[in-house]
Amino acid sequence: MKYPRRKLIAAAAVLGVVAGAGAGYLVQAAREPRLPLLVQPTLPQARGPQPEPLTAEQDRKVRNDGDLRELLLEKPGGTTTPDWVAPQGWMDRGEYADLSDEPDSYYEHLEEQEFLRAAVTGWDAGGHQVEILLAQFEQREAPAAPADDSSRSRYWAETDPDVRTRPLPGTGEGKVYVHPDPSAETTALPGVSAEAHASRGDLSLHIWVYGDDPVPLSTIMDLAERQMERL
Repeated sequence: MKYPRRKLIAAAAVLGVVAGAGAGYLVQAAREPRLPLLVQPTLPQARGPQPEPLTAEQDRKVRNDGDLRELLLEKPGGTTTPDWVAPQGWMDRGEYADLSDEPDSYYEHLEEQEFLRAAVTGWDAGGHQVEILLAQFEQREAPAAPADDSSRSRYWAETDPDVRTRPLPGTGEGKVYVHPDPSAETTALPGVSAEAHASRGDLSLHIWVYGDDPVPLSTIMDLAERQMERL
């Protein structure tokens, strides 16, 4: 099983760092100090006009605390909304956990990760279907939760040996993926797909595009870039 082995490797690495740091501290504590203590002089306080506070448009925290659905791309004209898109555009923790192959365990994981809510939209353009999902995390005890959530999806996308992938500009670890062949997974939607996964602030972004024909890389990249501009 891969997950227990990965956890054991991570635990061993952490213990190694802690042990090394402890040994270094004991050696250093036994040595006589040779350098004088550094004294930081008192710094003068800044004076003059202060910068203007950010507006709600500029402050990502204020924007994200509002109606999360307003950050999603608008459905293009002439398209229809598939039945699998939540009617009100919201997903709670249970609905989000259902996206996993192991909903019960993933539900508990989301609780640990301080999952707050998710907003979803999607459309059917005839030749392909699009789903865009924004998951929001509280980031009080688990500040890396959005990046971890995005990383899980990228991990599974990369299990396809034939997948084509490109970095998503301006997102750090964010990437887009194009699968040239239909998935062999029985739970996957029919047809071929493309996807994008990234994170920014307290949000994790997921985009899926499905169609009967291969999805162009430019299509998923354009969707992902335009969505990230709104976050």
